[in-house]
Amino acid sequence: MHCTHYSGRRVLLHWLSAVVILWALVSGFYVAYYPVSAATEQWVGSLNVSLTTLFIPLFAWRLWLFVEALEARPPAPSPIHRLALAVHASIYLVIGVVLVTGVLMMKSAISVFGLLQLPQPLDDPAWIEWANAAHVLSCGVLSVLIALHLCAVAWHECSGRRVVRRMTFPRQPGTPVPRGPR
Repeated sequence: MHCTHYSGRRVLLHWLSAVVILWALVSGFYVAYYPVSAATEQWVGSLNVSLTTLFIPLFAWRLWLFVEALEARPPAPSPIHRLALAVHASIYLVIGVVLVTGVLMMKSAISVFGLLQLPQPLDDPAWIEWANAAHVLSCGVLSVLIALHLCAVAWHECSGRRVVRRMTFPRQPGTPVPRGPR
């Protein structure tokens, strides 16, 4: 079966995005909905703010590559391809909302690993609370979209369409392909 790989930078950005987003969602929901110490909540919150702040330019780059790839492709030929494109576009949109509302909900200056301080963007408590509510809601929506994405990946893999292979780093010419058990 023909396997077209994504570029190395798209693969790297995909997996970096996956790690940051999954960590931030899982750890954020964990400290929000399970009893943890104040120190753990502070540590997770600080780490998530730092990681996701550093992630914003990577996400912008990834979004640019996504739009660039869309412009280079012919229109999606089938309803299922159009659905997949719509889900991917929704994932990008919701990630953008999560990141923007995450910045806007800050109640103090944004510290990036204690090395860089960014000013608090809002000072009106009503707007900060609105951003917080929008952030929590968009994180829930993103969780559902990621679950759909993972289900689609599993469905493709089980159907013989090796999408995970496409999202790995391309092999150099002449590199032997590992074979599984026969």
